[in-house]
Amino acid sequence: MLKTSTLKFLKDLKKNNNKTWFEKNKLVYLDARDDAEQFVAQLIEGLGKADPDVKSLQAKDCTYRIYRDIRFSSDKTPYKVHMGAFLNKGGKKAPTAGYYFHIQPGGKSMAGGGLWMPMPPELNKVRQEIDYNFSEWAKITNDRKFKKHFPEGLDREEILSRPPKGYDPENPAIDFLKLKSFVVTRPLTDELLASRGLLKELLTIFGSMKPFVHFLNRSLE
Repeated sequence: MLKTSTLKFLKDLKKNNNKTWFEKNKLVYLDARDDAEQFVAQLIEGLGKADPDVKSLQAKDCTYRIYRDIRFSSDKTPYKVHMGAFLNKGGKKAPTAGYYFHIQPGGKSMAGGGLWMPMPPELNKVRQEIDYNFSEWAKITNDRKFKKHFPEGLDREEILSRPPKGYDPENPAIDFLKLKSFVVTRPLTDELLASRGLLKELLTIFGSMKPFVHFLNRSLE
């Protein structure tokens, strides 16, 4: 579980996203950051028992800075109003698939993961693997446990209007081959974030994703 003070800090930050307020509440932020990192460490330990690819990760390998890069953004608010962790093979900066936990009170928290917007060489590898082994991919994405946690399937916000070059429109895998990202998400309530059942629930969700994540990473190797 996360401290209620951690969730309160994020709610307060959303209302006071400026340097003056943040500096006055720096100790509150540091406590919230440490709380989130300690929880992520527990998550790594638990998930590492099922997926050796994340077993050796440290919380700092997976969590993100709260400071926003505003150099090229029209939104000049200096801080993120969420915390997140990406547990993946090689750490958050590696271009591999993994498990993502997003903490944002107010109905925007979620668990999920996969491979988000890979570069063209990696994207082509994933498409090829899905094309060559579509029966395996279909079995993974139609698995009962996987569909229980992700009933809407893969996110389809980033998708080609036409089949990618070299693929027949009648290809049975075409709905997946047109995707630019291979991601699933599931919302988490504020009540769950502060409950003792949070860790168990996340491990169950991520456990259902293991074949999905491993398929994607196999395609990149």
